[in-house]
Amino acid sequence: MSSTNEEDPFLQVQQDVLTQLTSARPLFASYLRIRSLASAASSPELASARADLETSLSALAEDLSDLVASVQAVESDPSAYGLSADEVSRRRRLVQEVGGEIEDMREELQSKITTTTTTAAGDGHLPDPSAFAMDDGGEDNYAEFEQQQQLEMMRDQDQHLDGVFQTVGNLRRQADDMGRELEEQREMLDVVDTVADRVGGRLQTGMGKLQTVIRRNEDRYSSCCIALLIFVLIMLLVLLLIL
Repeated sequence: MSSTNEEDPFLQVQQDVLTQLTSARPLFASYLRIRSLASAASSPELASARADLETSLSALAEDLSDLVASVQAVESDPSAYGLSADEVSRRRRLVQEVGGEIEDMREELQSKITTTTTTAAGDGHLPDPSAFAMDDGGEDNYAEFEQQQQLEMMRDQDQHLDGVFQTVGNLRRQADDMGRELEEQREMLDVVDTVADRVGGRLQTGMGKLQTVIRRNEDRYSSCCIALLIFVLIMLLVLLLIL
């Protein structure tokens, strides 16, 4: 939007009106819900909801009166204010639609109560929306505002989804890294098991050889001892015979 549009009082008030209308809708829905459930018209919850809605509609009516006065001032000679005929038509339609919605809420309120909502115009009624003609080519600014809000929500959802996808991607990469590390550790364990088997086999072979050597040495020493003892006995016998 250009700097000229940013300085346009109508556009500034228009934004306030649309924001207040967005806030008034849930209040209206809440009022209808409480009214349908309330057992008596004097219910405190119903009175509080009605008061909140009346306050919101009153503020909306004040701002809408400013928009009406602005449209009335520029519709006779739009070019003098730097506006095109299409822009004036768009403003007429905006005033008509917002005013109609506010009047519908007011009528719903007055269908159950006798008090009326006071507006900035001073006469207790909003300006008649039908006082402004609507050209077929006029742009629906309210619809554009709603579309922008939906686009903002979609962009926010896309950002959240991107964050979720990024987190899932990071988790998947971490899982892949852990899987590779486990595979490497499994391969290392296989190598260690193979080496341990080889070393165990060699140890068993060495122990067998050592036991064989020990047995052989034991047999040889025993034979020597026996032969020595026999020799000693023979010598003793010979000595006994001689003596």
